[in-house]
Amino acid sequence: MPKVCLNDRAIISVSGKDAEDLLQSLITTDIGALGSDEARPGALLTPQGKILFDFLISRDGEALRLETTSDQAEPLLKRLTMYKLRSAVELSLQSPAPVTVVFEEEQPAGSYRDYRFEKAGKSVFRLYHDMENPEADVTELERLRIASGVAVSGPDFALQDVFPHDVLLDLNGGLSFRKGCYVGQEVVSRMQHRATARRRVVIVASEAPLPPTGASITVNGRSIGSLGTVRHKAGLAIVRIDKAGEAITKGDTILAGDVPVTLTLPGWTGLSFPTEADEASA
Repeated sequence: MPKVCLNDRAIISVSGKDAEDLLQSLITTDIGALGSDEARPGALLTPQGKILFDFLISRDGEALRLETTSDQAEPLLKRLTMYKLRSAVELSLQSPAPVTVVFEEEQPAGSYRDYRFEKAGKSVFRLYHDMENPEADVTELERLRIASGVAVSGPDFALQDVFPHDVLLDLNGGLSFRKGCYVGQEVVSRMQHRATARRRVVIVASEAPLPPTGASITVNGRSIGSLGTVRHKAGLAIVRIDKAGEAITKGDTILAGDVPVTLTLPGWTGLSFPTEADEASA
């Protein structure tokens, strides 16, 4: 049972009789669809529809648990406090918080299925306590994230710089189009209905070691995106898939820095690179 203990996580507990209603009106995830044994991705958006904070949300008895990075915890708590006003909601923060990620076919007792990996056909579970003798390090988890096309803020994208569609929240259970209004909902709904999402997460592969995170992905000297998480010859990037599709169709070389690369959309998404014919018919 390979397991990784994370040391950069924080947990905000949201409890009280109005907790679910408050979060349902604020965040992208449909809490009504949240199972008792799963952790789903989610975000709190700006009014302009960009990701202000990202997290995993799960149920903790009668409370709701927001797992996020330590650097986001205090600002997120402050923002939630601002929104709660006179609601019957209690907020508490644990930072740092123990989080263990387990790679196992059978779900360990007391764990939560990481819904992002489940969508990608992988069995990954989260436990909200430390486990002795971790058998793997974070590098193994990052390799699995790359192979699964699971992007996270920090290495893969900057907060307030991307829309939920850009990082596949519309496809991995982190973005609802049915539950009603929440912050930024009008913008992301418009993107969905008009099919205007052009930036997406791709898996990057090369025959030589990739340059560091942040290197530009270019075609004929023009940037179409940038590298995120990198592990040797594999990585993630967020790119303009219309520009990538055009390059692939024409046989143009795509570079990460000065390294030739191939780009693949995660298979589980059902997405494909647009072609000129697609653009003409749009």
